[in-house]
Amino acid sequence: MRINTLKRMILALALALPGAAIATVVAAPAAYADGCYTWNRPLSQGQSGEDVRQLQIRVAGWAAYRGIVHINGKYGPETAAAVRRFQSAYGLPANGIAGPQTFAKIYELQDNDCTPKHFSYSELDNGCGIGGWSGGPLSSTATRANALRIMWKLEALRHSLGDKPIYVNSGFRSFACNRRIGGASDSQHLYGNAADLTSRTSSLCRLAREARKHGFSGIFGPGYPGHSTHVHVDSRRENNADKSANTTVWSASRCGI
Repeated sequence: MRINTLKRMILALALALPGAAIATVVAAPAAYADGCYTWNRPLSQGQSGEDVRQLQIRVAGWAAYRGIVHINGKYGPETAAAVRRFQSAYGLPANGIAGPQTFAKIYELQDNDCTPKHFSYSELDNGCGIGGWSGGPLSSTATRANALRIMWKLEALRHSLGDKPIYVNSGFRSFACNRRIGGASDSQHLYGNAADLTSRTSSLCRLAREARKHGFSGIFGPGYPGHSTHVHVDSRRENNADKSANTTVWSASRCGI
């Protein structure tokens, strides 16, 4: 039986029990945590810790328009607002407190390697074919961590587009790969921090416009040179390892952006 299924069963039981029993049941035994992550307490403003940081990764795609969710392990107003948007998007009580129902939905959305169910590490490691996350400016561990954050933002974008598939044409690129395809010398792709997207059900302009509400600080689409066939999204504001300013840059003139 899949680990996620066990988690959902435990949380479903928790939701059926009254009051104090919920706090007891939602603390899933360590055996269920395997390679992913299990929350064992409700989270709200004022709290901090690794459990908050893990939550922030998963709600990073529910930032405000032009905003981002800082992955800092501190549950402040920014995180609470993102949790409310996540809750509202999935039909949960939107109170900004991450409790059993919120965690149950996250468990439902993710696979056992902590990636969202509609995206995978192999899909994001495809700049010139699977490269194993090596050959860029960061360690493979740091590069994969950036890619995981991007994937959760893509999951949010996908949901806002009616849960229709989004396709990643290019994700992480090694230096060699980036040179081969003529990428920018300090491309966000080198950091596992970007994805080039297409869709068979949404126009490129709809992709670009909707991405503005899901934590992407870099968006380039139709009207920007070299982007007539895809939409580039990235998290440049959160990248402290590159040579660019931590700012928001959007350009897709044919889409009014």
